[in-house]
Amino acid sequence: MSARVTETGQKAAEGARIHAAGAGLRLRGGRDVLRGVTLEAPPGRITAIAGGSGAGKTLLLETLAGLRRPSSGLVGHDGADPAEAAVPFGFVPQEDILHRGLGLRQSLRYAARLRGADGEDVDRVLRELGLWGCAGQSVGSLSGGERKRAGIAVELLTRPRALFLDEPTSGLDPATGARLMDLLGRLAASGVTVVLTTHSPADLARCDRLLFLAPDGSPAREGTPGEVLGHYGAADFTEVYTAVAEAPAIRPAPEPADPPAPLPARPARRPGPRPGPGALAQWLLLTRRGGELLRRDRLSAAIMVGSPLMIVAMFALLFRPGVFDPARPVPSSTAMVLFWIAFGAFFFGLAYGLLQICAELAVVRRERLTALRLGPYLAAKVTLLLPVLAIADALLLVVLRAGDRLPDAGAGVYGSLFATSALASAAGLALGLLVSAAVSDPGQAALALPLLCFPQVLFSGAFVPVPLMAAAGQWIGAAMTNRWAFEALGSAAGLEELWTHGASPLGPPLLASYGDSFAHAPWSRWLILAGFTVLFLSAAGWMLHRRCPTRSRPLTGGTGRR
Repeated sequence: MSARVTETGQKAAEGARIHAAGAGLRLRGGRDVLRGVTLEAPPGRITAIAGGSGAGKTLLLETLAGLRRPSSGLVGHDGADPAEAAVPFGFVPQEDILHRGLGLRQSLRYAARLRGADGEDVDRVLRELGLWGCAGQSVGSLSGGERKRAGIAVELLTRPRALFLDEPTSGLDPATGARLMDLLGRLAASGVTVVLTTHSPADLARCDRLLFLAPDGSPAREGTPGEVLGHYGAADFTEVYTAVAEAPAIRPAPEPADPPAPLPARPARRPGPRPGPGALAQWLLLTRRGGELLRRDRLSAAIMVGSPLMIVAMFALLFRPGVFDPARPVPSSTAMVLFWIAFGAFFFGLAYGLLQICAELAVVRRERLTALRLGPYLAAKVTLLLPVLAIADALLLVVLRAGDRLPDAGAGVYGSLFATSALASAAGLALGLLVSAAVSDPGQAALALPLLCFPQVLFSGAFVPVPLMAAAGQWIGAAMTNRWAFEALGSAAGLEELWTHGASPLGPPLLASYGDSFAHAPWSRWLILAGFTVLFLSAAGWMLHRRCPTRSRPLTGGTGRR
């Protein structure tokens, strides 16, 4: 493939020079996963990182791209620290980095606007990568090879000088994988520096330079495909994999007397990545994209609409009419009606928020490396979902009042009930977003749902009044948003007066067991619910900040993929 570089001549010099000198990486816990790696990825060529599973290929790729800071040694882009050099680069992980629910062209347009590109760039990459014919299809309907090319298309929107790919042919049949490698060869010939990881022996023969990693993350052998085969006396790369796994690696001394070789001299600074839109523009753009995703995902939309309707129907079947009748109230039922309103509002928000981030975490990680800001991202989620939750809450109150399951009161009372429900939903949504930012996939989020709901039920003070709880239970109850929503609803609905002056003899002793739970003004509980919402959203932003590094804040450890 070196002829390809000769034919492109001056173009190949436009690629970035990626260099590592004695680079090592130590994860949390003190485990070394990369040891003394020295590598030069020249412009206009394909450099492949190979080795067995667990050898550290992905970690090395992330380190070379500047997404992780080496624990020892040096990594440079054009002779400078990657964060300082600001070399435009693309990074294609194994996961999809486009939303499957959107059309290909539409998804690329959102990605382009977020990166400061435009519609012409979208049309250009669609043609260059042979995706013009399927531009109108949803990303989820594309074949495996087409989705891989679509991921590369995202990265080519801003004309990167280096392209890093994590096992780009994984999961593809041999013919499709070969076509994808040919595409990467054409990109390299145009001047882009291409660095990739692979398990496929067929891919290695199509690359210009190879680096094999030993099982412990040490460099085993580096060179052209022919040089690597000749060194091991192997007929094909399958034999090389076996030899690398069995032979001791060539390792540097554990404590070298001299520092690692310096980075090559840095050339004149080239323009960095194009700036993306500001915070307000990002918020509008992300809200619009989220709305389009919601509109296209009919199953999720049906669940969002159907869940409140189903809960409303269960309320109508569970509680008989007239439980709030002042002449003959049913104190235990009134408490349960208000509790389940509070819990229903919380549950709506939690269920809507749990899948919002983990289902698109790979997209968020990649966009975070370009221009994505976490504030506008989370604000777009709230802007899109909170009105839907408010409608569900209002519907719940309207139907229950129409069925005589709530008191006959004026607009002020129902305004207070609605405000409490909306704030309970907002707190549930924020908690759902926090958990969604912390887990890795929707399956984990689904497992978290009952774990988050049970404490809200048990420690809200509805089934066991707070004054009757053990001290530890009271402390736990103070951390449950459902408790404060339940108390605000009870205060707004006038439970104290209803239970004291009603005809039921159960009222006074029941009220005594609740103490002053309903004696506080609803607005005091609203402040607590609003505080929880802000706390959960801030924690979600912090979690995403830790999990989604930027070029200026590479990861220094963790248990990332290898």
